[in-house]
Amino acid sequence: MNDNKRVIGRNDTGLVHIYCGNGKGKTTTGMGLCVRAAGYGYPVLIYQFMKDNGTSERKILEQVPNIKIVDGPDKIKFSFAMTEEEKKQERIFNDEQFERVTQMAVQGNYRVLFMDETVYAIRAGLLDEDKVLQFLKNKPEDLEVILTGQDPSDRLIEAADYVSEIRKIRHPFDDGVPARVGIER
Repeated sequence: MNDNKRVIGRNDTGLVHIYCGNGKGKTTTGMGLCVRAAGYGYPVLIYQFMKDNGTSERKILEQVPNIKIVDGPDKIKFSFAMTEEEKKQERIFNDEQFERVTQMAVQGNYRVLFMDETVYAIRAGLLDEDKVLQFLKNKPEDLEVILTGQDPSDRLIEAADYVSEIRKIRHPFDDGVPARVGIER
């Protein structure tokens, strides 16, 4: 038997999803799963690392019953545009937000926790991967967790039950087209 195979029953809940890759659609996929779960009646908690509070998806999802979105910063810089001091402060903020959001998920008996761009924040050194892995290892049994971002570590992949890669074949960014409201942001 392959040691990497997991034995999962049909009715098991509380699995870990990672949507990764260089293609467009990781956040969209995670949000779609949140809508599906909320439609079934599951309480859903969403937090977006490395994104401000103005994303288009928030506007509609804040109106959906069973979905709660935790506010982040009103303004955010890409990690490559941050000074070392800004990165240090962002890491502290993100680690604190991670603790806050995961405590909310546990104490609020949420069934789905979506932490968008967690993988990106970890890869950029702006979130403690060990904290994330510890949470995944000890999370409530019935809590489904969704993480997104490019290039998850082998340790994150090993901690996940689903890992789906979204690969870019073509993207308008390559031709200089900026992100469009309602489509990419």
